[in-house]
Amino acid sequence: MKSRDAILARVRTALGHALTPEVNPPDANHAPPDPPAARLRIPEMGMEARISTFMASLEKLAATARRAASPAEAGDIVRQLVENRRAVASNAPYLEVCGVTRFPGVRSGVGGRVELRQLCASADVGITSADYALADTGTLVLLSGPHEARMISLLPPAHIAVLPCERLLSGLDELFAVLPDPAALTSSMVLITGPSRTADIEQTLVRGVHGPGQVTVVLVG
Repeated sequence: MKSRDAILARVRTALGHALTPEVNPPDANHAPPDPPAARLRIPEMGMEARISTFMASLEKLAATARRAASPAEAGDIVRQLVENRRAVASNAPYLEVCGVTRFPGVRSGVGGRVELRQLCASADVGITSADYALADTGTLVLLSGPHEARMISLLPPAHIAVLPCERLLSGLDELFAVLPDPAALTSSMVLITGPSRTADIEQTLVRGVHGPGQVTVVLVG
C-alpha cells in the first residue's frame, strides 16, 4: 500500500468508513452541511454621525480629514495641498468634477502602465477618489480598474482621496451588503486604513515603509 493510500485509509478508519471506499462508500450523511447565510449587522447611522465617526477614526490613524461644502471647494483644498509638488491623479470622473485634473503640476489621463509607474515613482502626491469609505474604521475602499489604478494610491509618499459623502458607509457589513460580490466588478479591491505603518524594525512604529506615509481625505457635501 502506498503512503498516500495508507494515510487515507487511517483517516477513513478514524471516521468509521471502510478501507476501500469503492466497496463501501461513505454514508451521504457524512457530507458537510451548507454554510449558513452571511450575517450582516448594519447599524442605524445618519449622515452626520457617519461623517463625524469617519473623521474621528481618521484622526486616530494619524491621517488628515478635511471637509468641503462643494466640489469646487474640494478642488481648492487639493490645489493648496499639491502646490509646488509633483502629483499624479487617477482617471476617476469625480476628480474631473472637482477640477483636480486641470491643476498645474497634476498629471492625469495616463493609460500606459510603464508611463504611469514612472510617474508614480517620481511623484510627491497620488490623488484618487474612492468608491466607498467606512465610517467605523476610517477606511477607504478603492475598486481597481481603468479609473483607479492601484499604484497611484500606493506608490507616491503622500495620498489624497476626494469623495462625496454619499459614498460613506457605516462599516464593512454595509459594504458587503452593497457590494456582495466584489470579484464580479474588479480584480482587486483595495482597503486603505490610514498611512502605511510597520513595527517590524525593533518594534518601533515606522510610517511610509510600504505605502504612503501621509493620507488626506477630503469629504465633499
